[in-house]
Amino acid sequence: MAKVKRRKRKYDTSSRAAAAKATREAILHCARRVFLQKGYAAATMGEIAAAAGTALDTVYATAGKKPALFRLLIEMAISGTEGAVPAEERDYVRGIRAEKDAAQKLRLYAAALCRIQPRLAPLIRVLQEAAALDPALQPLWKTIAQRRADNMRLFVKDLAATGRLRTGLSESKAADIVWSMNSPEFYLLLAEQRSWSMEEYGEWLGDAWIRLLLDP
Repeated sequence: MAKVKRRKRKYDTSSRAAAAKATREAILHCARRVFLQKGYAAATMGEIAAAAGTALDTVYATAGKKPALFRLLIEMAISGTEGAVPAEERDYVRGIRAEKDAAQKLRLYAAALCRIQPRLAPLIRVLQEAAALDPALQPLWKTIAQRRADNMRLFVKDLAATGRLRTGLSESKAADIVWSMNSPEFYLLLAEQRSWSMEEYGEWLGDAWIRLLLDP
């Protein structure tokens, strides 16, 4: 009697990948909410796991320990994607560098900040408060602050290449001006304490930079 060959069942990787993606999204969404509501110190990984409806071990396997999870949230807020993206690979940075007009470069950057700051600024506030008390977060805070300063030097160098940088204004001072005004703290002052809309914030920021940084 001939043996009947059994067909091997195909391993369904697509459904498992979709489930893992959904779990990761739930963890990150709930982590952001818990951190913003309770602050870094008071938020616990167990609470984040419970809010996401998953096991604590799954949270650790997905995002690492608490500092790593918070850092991932910061990187996602900066990039607008699921993880860290180098500055030169971000879409808005490529658009700024491709633009030839100096004033338009500044408007494009101001518009990008209107998208970034609502995601980033609340997390930075939590980080600043926590870093003052938790030594484990101080390197993260210093890294983000220094990286932003470095990126502003590159941004101003690109701006200066147009030949429009204000006469007598050094690239170093120009970078400091942009660095101070693109800060999450500056955004929170206007958006939260003075109730500026995103449209008001973006238009004013672009116009202020054009007046401060470029020759008429």
